[in-house]
Amino acid sequence: MCAVPATARIETPIGMIELVAVGDALTSVRIFPETGNEWAHRQNSALECAVDQMRAYFAGQRKFFDLPLESAASQEAHQMRCAIAAIPFGETATYGAVAQRVGTIPRAIGQACKINPFPIIIPCHRVISSSGREYYSAGAGPETKAWLIDFEAVHSHGIRTRLL
Repeated sequence: MCAVPATARIETPIGMIELVAVGDALTSVRIFPETGNEWAHRQNSALECAVDQMRAYFAGQRKFFDLPLESAASQEAHQMRCAIAAIPFGETATYGAVAQRVGTIPRAIGQACKINPFPIIIPCHRVISSSGREYYSAGAGPETKAWLIDFEAVHSHGIRTRLL
């Protein structure tokens, strides 16, 4: 028997965030730049925990997430996800620096960020370009990325470190 997805949408400063869980794991996070009504489709402990942690993040009270996430598709994807998640709150790292830590190329990190099913939780917004041109596939794109980086800078006591 297949588990039924549980879904919630919450209002945040960057728009609506939709969280989906199946069974005891979060399966996706999507950011919609528009606003709307909050709602929860069905009760699920993983989903409730994700909603609580997301609210605490946007209240400036949480700097990391501790949630059961759906497994990555491959060992390589898992390693890239871990490298991105290791970038501390309020800090950034270039695609090249993250790639070097994993033993891959910057383009692979860019693709991992692009298909990241857990934006904010796996903080791909903290991965930046060394050329200055920014991309972001969630929410309103680079505007959302800039907002998240600035928000974290403010909530990390104004200290922001760019790792090269």
